[in-house]
Amino acid sequence: MSVAKDPKAQANQSLQTGIRKGLTRYGDTEFSLFLRKAFIKAMGYSDSALERPIIGITNTYSDFNPCHGNVPQMIEAIKRGVMQAGGMPMVFPTISIHESFAFPTSMYLRNLMALDTEEMMRSQPVDAVVLVGGCDKTIPAQLMAAASLDIPVLSIPTGPMLTTLHQGDRLGACTDCRRYWGKFRAGEIDQEEIDEVNGKLAPTTGTCMVMGTASTIACMVETAGLSLPGTAAAPAVMAERFRLSELTGRRAVELAKTADQKTFSPRAILTPKALTNALTVLHAIGGSTNALIHITAVAARLGIKIDLDMVDQLGRNVPVLVDLKPSGAHYMEHLYEDGGLMAVLRELKPHLYLDCLTVSGKTLGEEIEDAKVSKARKVIRISSDPIYPVGGLAILRGNLAPRGAVIKHSAASPDLLKHRGRAVVFSSLEDLALRIDSPDLDVNADDILVLQNAGPKGAPGMPEAGYLPIPKKLAQAGVKDMVRISDARMSGTAFGTIVLHITPESAENGPLAFVRNGDMIVLDVSQRLLQLEVDDAEIRKRIDALASPAERLAIPESGYRRLYQTTVTQADIGCDFDFMVPSMTGTAPVLKGR
Repeated sequence: MSVAKDPKAQANQSLQTGIRKGLTRYGDTEFSLFLRKAFIKAMGYSDSALERPIIGITNTYSDFNPCHGNVPQMIEAIKRGVMQAGGMPMVFPTISIHESFAFPTSMYLRNLMALDTEEMMRSQPVDAVVLVGGCDKTIPAQLMAAASLDIPVLSIPTGPMLTTLHQGDRLGACTDCRRYWGKFRAGEIDQEEIDEVNGKLAPTTGTCMVMGTASTIACMVETAGLSLPGTAAAPAVMAERFRLSELTGRRAVELAKTADQKTFSPRAILTPKALTNALTVLHAIGGSTNALIHITAVAARLGIKIDLDMVDQLGRNVPVLVDLKPSGAHYMEHLYEDGGLMAVLRELKPHLYLDCLTVSGKTLGEEIEDAKVSKARKVIRISSDPIYPVGGLAILRGNLAPRGAVIKHSAASPDLLKHRGRAVVFSSLEDLALRIDSPDLDVNADDILVLQNAGPKGAPGMPEAGYLPIPKKLAQAGVKDMVRISDARMSGTAFGTIVLHITPESAENGPLAFVRNGDMIVLDVSQRLLQLEVDDAEIRKRIDALASPAERLAIPESGYRRLYQTTVTQADIGCDFDFMVPSMTGTAPVLKGR
């Protein structure tokens, strides 16, 4: 094939597609294309193959990521769909993150994965991209990357695991991980049984099979219109997951061939209305608190501000309709059997913007109407018979959280949602690990456990440490829950009366930094209040005694940790790097509920 000599093409590479897109800069456009084709032909590609639209497919498989164990098979199915539709599939690797295999925490690496994914999509000749993600931070990182670009993308999650039984009790990672670990700490089960449970909690590849962060994000992405209907709930190991992968590959080619690719770009799909729909679903499924940070980060990259008070107001009008752990009793495979997310959306229609465009080419309302109606009703409730009368999350404010904190009250103990207790303070994760099980710890069941310096900068990386363990001596006495507050996160699979994401964080000398042992704290979820009962004069005295954040953090002079700790934003902005977030003036779009 001869190489075209088109001066206009040389002058404006952004108008090119396929193999001609984004040519490496050698100062000679024709040579750049000649060299690119020479090397790609080393892979055995023909000129005919190279003339097709190129569909990038992210490969997030890793031996350290069992949640992505089905990715190789998914990729083959996506490639099959791409080729059926006349496209050329090109798989490229990106960072892969798994919560249990990331030090100090997966959140610390989310922004790095977002940068990696964005630059790989920007630098390589792709006309559309299929984002394959699963475990907690991978899909958020991919969406943050996609939000910074204008090419069509489709997201497809790896899907949830299936469950199994232990002595007649159905198990699921990782709500039941915590439930059985609590029993073990309390002495209710022995080492032999906890070892047996350990081998059954994750019986297949895939993400956690409860409504943890991975499944929450998958549901929100499907609602927002950036993935095809059905992709959120189909289990990882079922044939339907691979048929959906094939369909996603086919649709990617169709989007790549559209006259104006910006029609289906993330910026066009993820409008304020679409993001409001996603937040509505977050409440209705009893979803993960982590998802609020992630969707805030994605929105911020689009120049859209998510107001936490609006999020709280949405929840006051939307009940929890999905009976899944940790807010309910069942698992993702049961949601799939009930008709998946579309069956939930059918019940939520009065609360949704139905005219939002999706990557399928249809509106959300059209997709809901086209979805099959299942006769099964094991986990999806109607609005008049909810699992919980209001949305799963509540936003708290007060002198301890001037910029907000979050609690998943749908998974909390009702009798602790209004509570006044004495603070038992742990100054760091190391202090928590050292003292929480000490027989000498001065703690009672009515106290409030407080963890400091576990936020974005302080930890660093805002680990899922907000689920503080019940002190062993109280656990062994039968205590199952206590009020716990921190500037950390917790797993979406966790449960209990836990206040998280206190902003500003301790390391920024936020109010949590000057809480002392014995201080009285008031939690009143119905009033959305988190208050430290210390007078203003004493608070000012304590503030004056604090070292500066720079002194306390001891930020290294080089490396990724320096980049992270000097640029990461607070939870209410999404914990992204500040240089990745457009300046949002008073004219920035703000989400509003219906």
